[in-house]
Amino acid sequence: MQSVAVNRSATASFSLWRATFSGAAASLIGIGLARFAYTPLLPAIIGAHWFPASTAAYLGAANLGGYLIGALIAGSLARRAKASFVLRALMLIATVAFVACAAPVSFLWFFVWRLASGVSGGALMVLVAPTILSHVPPSRRGFVSGGIFTGIGLGIAASGTIVPILLRYGVTAAWLGLAIVSLLLTIAAWNGWPDEPPAVHTAPAAHAHAHTRNFPVLGVRALYVEYALNAVALVPHMIFLVDFVARGLGKGLDAGAQYWVLYGLGAIVGPLLCGHLADRTGFGPALRVARIIQIVAVAIPVFGLGSIGLMISSVVVGAFTPGIVPLALGRVNELLAHHPGAVKETWSRATTAFAVMQALAAYGLSFVFSATGGDYVVLFAIGAAALIVAQAVDLFVALKAT
Repeated sequence: MQSVAVNRSATASFSLWRATFSGAAASLIGIGLARFAYTPLLPAIIGAHWFPASTAAYLGAANLGGYLIGALIAGSLARRAKASFVLRALMLIATVAFVACAAPVSFLWFFVWRLASGVSGGALMVLVAPTILSHVPPSRRGFVSGGIFTGIGLGIAASGTIVPILLRYGVTAAWLGLAIVSLLLTIAAWNGWPDEPPAVHTAPAAHAHAHTRNFPVLGVRALYVEYALNAVALVPHMIFLVDFVARGLGKGLDAGAQYWVLYGLGAIVGPLLCGHLADRTGFGPALRVARIIQIVAVAIPVFGLGSIGLMISSVVVGAFTPGIVPLALGRVNELLAHHPGAVKETWSRATTAFAVMQALAAYGLSFVFSATGGDYVVLFAIGAAALIVAQAVDLFVALKAT
């Protein structure tokens, strides 16, 4: 009875809106700024002779490598300290990394701090939403998770708007400007986290529940595959959209930047719209609808539907770049409704699968692009095909479960 009273007291003191803001701030810092702000900074870093082009590319990869590490160690961090302490520490690490990158001390120095920012982002991606959503009624989880991951979309939009403005004052000023934004967001989010004790570790989730009746092993494994394939589908637009418009269509860099702004605008509203859809239909049906829409949007460049079609494609794929995240997380919660203790571990593995396939797809599609003599159409076709396979896997598992 005493534990029930404590839980009720914790729920009563929990502010849904403050927690949602804190989650959005964390995703904005850890993913939105730490990853996507580097894209417009890269040419400036090379132009300022901080690092040569080949070296600077490795520094970009350092963040992706750190992201994988962060996703893998997030569960261990959560088991050793309170969630609120871990989340605050991760946001501070990302903030310090921005400051450290404001001076090109050495390649190793820069690499370490880009790696640290990636670790922070990966761990935040795994821990933020489950920490908050465990206190949220199921009927509100779609909207709240959408609000949390809106931060990613804001980061994508900021990469094409705020960062170029900061760069007018120099590369160092741009990094310090990002650090100030990150610090202010960290302070604003500081007291918004629900205070949870460290998780009790008995065994890895998959092993602890594998023999428990009704544990949806097949559904969870299928979700890993579907989520990873969705990562592949997003890569053509994330990496090649601007280049496709600028060089493939011969419209120039200014036009390419305009389509990237549309991509960013879609990324801002995508998580909220996806979350709202999931609250109405459930996360499973919402994911199927999302994949159908993505198949069409990713394939539009294949059929050459003109500027209007490409604008629609940019906005829609931009919306699902962060929007698919709350849908996948919500599906994890649905599948593990009777095994809440397995949610964080399962989400960590899903995040890792997504990150691995996104990195592999980035390198793989770059190879395909080179091997085909710069054929952009093949890249978008591969992206659409990945979504078709993901949809087939989902429908197969659904039929098998009936």
